[in-house]
Amino acid sequence: MPYPILLSTLNARYHHSSFGLRYLYANLAELQSQAKILEFTIAQNPRDIAEAILLERPKIVGFGVYIWNTQLTEQVIAILKKVQPGLILILGGPEVSHEAEPQRITQLADYIIQGEADLAFSSLCKTIMNGGHPSQKLIRAQLPPIEQIQLPYHCYSEEDIKNRIIYVEASRGCPYRCEYCLSSLDQSVRNFNLDAFLTSMNQLIERGARSFKFVDRTFNLSIATSTRILNFFLERAHLGLFLHFEMVPDRLPIELRELIQKFPPGVLQFEIGIQTWNPEVAKNVSRRQNYEKITENFKFLNEKTGVHLHTDLIAGLPGESLESFAHGFDAVAALGSQEIQVGILKRLKGTPIIRHDREWEMIYQDHPPFQVLRTKNLTFQELQKLGRFSHFWDQIANSGNFTGTVEFLKEKCRTEESSFFQEFMRLSEFLSNRHPLGHGVALLNLLESLWIFFTQEQCLAPERVRSLLINDYSGKVKRDIPRFLRDNAALTSATERTKKPRSELPADGFKPSPALPKRQTKHWSGVSSTNQ
Repeated sequence: MPYPILLSTLNARYHHSSFGLRYLYANLAELQSQAKILEFTIAQNPRDIAEAILLERPKIVGFGVYIWNTQLTEQVIAILKKVQPGLILILGGPEVSHEAEPQRITQLADYIIQGEADLAFSSLCKTIMNGGHPSQKLIRAQLPPIEQIQLPYHCYSEEDIKNRIIYVEASRGCPYRCEYCLSSLDQSVRNFNLDAFLTSMNQLIERGARSFKFVDRTFNLSIATSTRILNFFLERAHLGLFLHFEMVPDRLPIELRELIQKFPPGVLQFEIGIQTWNPEVAKNVSRRQNYEKITENFKFLNEKTGVHLHTDLIAGLPGESLESFAHGFDAVAALGSQEIQVGILKRLKGTPIIRHDREWEMIYQDHPPFQVLRTKNLTFQELQKLGRFSHFWDQIANSGNFTGTVEFLKEKCRTEESSFFQEFMRLSEFLSNRHPLGHGVALLNLLESLWIFFTQEQCLAPERVRSLLINDYSGKVKRDIPRFLRDNAALTSATERTKKPRSELPADGFKPSPALPKRQTKHWSGVSSTNQ
């Protein structure tokens, strides 16, 4: 059966689902029966994607364009236009909602809907299906009244529920004005009808959904709303739920604290955007946060709850130096977060971060992901190092594969009163020389590199390193111990290669490292791309 209207996008991975497409589909009204969602991933060949689209014999194809798929989507629509020039292509999403005119991808398309397109896309499709041809290519969507937007949760298929992330939102908008984030353009926070929303959540649970990722920018903004949502899920926590929320770091009143404590460990995950620990840098980008409150809230969450904490930091903000970022990373690491996401600043289209370009000498990459290349305070080489740091931090710390190793490094730094950031930077640079970025590193190869780093570069006692790495490698999943850790001959060989007698090492096996000098963080139907 041909579908005159196709809704499509290229997701970063298969297990992601496009929340925006499901909103568009849910709001097509009488055209819904003539529409179909067709999702791809950025790993697929553009020709294969174009072929799959044309096999559906559509008249209209709507694409969601995001920072991660812009270049590949451009290739796909270029093929579509060459093979079938009469096909009508409509684009929407953060990457075409601002600064659209100069982009080649928008020049290839027939229409661009800028802003929240829930109702505007449906209206445009009706006009085209009735034979109309709007003369205006760039269509600025009016902000839709939130009570008129149809909720999309019934549009998640059984395959989605079984295999993909289920995105949900109880609100849209953000009251804060952080200049690196697209949400800074929002005028206000708008809440969906809570009764209707919770009814939809209950229906998803009855269909088998157990994992929910809330995309609300500030879930804990309205305490009345967030407590009601948490109470709803608390009553069903015994079903084995997992809930992800984005939280304001310094806002955790007693009502939320008491409720969060009732959840079993492993049910809640909080993504907490600290971004910078430097108050002056935070002020530069119009970010307001109380660092004392943040520290207090993390202490409570770590000591009194079973919440999994994911913390965000951004490198490259105006005014942030390498020393300043290192201090901030050490401060955030001391808070006890289970994950720290280190991101490099991106210049998202439409965000007011550009006002700092001259004063702070901000230079950005011209192509996605539009990362900052250098600033007044950070050289290109320093930002490259931070990019490698982020890559290997993900592989070692955030992966959860080397929890003992990470704790060992932290304890080593506490003992020596040195910087954890600098200690891991040394490891990162060592690993980048052995494993160039852009190439996947097998877990066993990473394990061997850690063995070499600790025993040869750091001159630590091989027996201590062996015990540490074996516990990490075979602790959670029983794996065969590799030969280089198992054989006594390997241990002896590694010890000899250090060229240092054991008597020269401290009793605990540590080789002191130099301390750090004294130190002075929208829309294609409701889904935005941010720096967080």
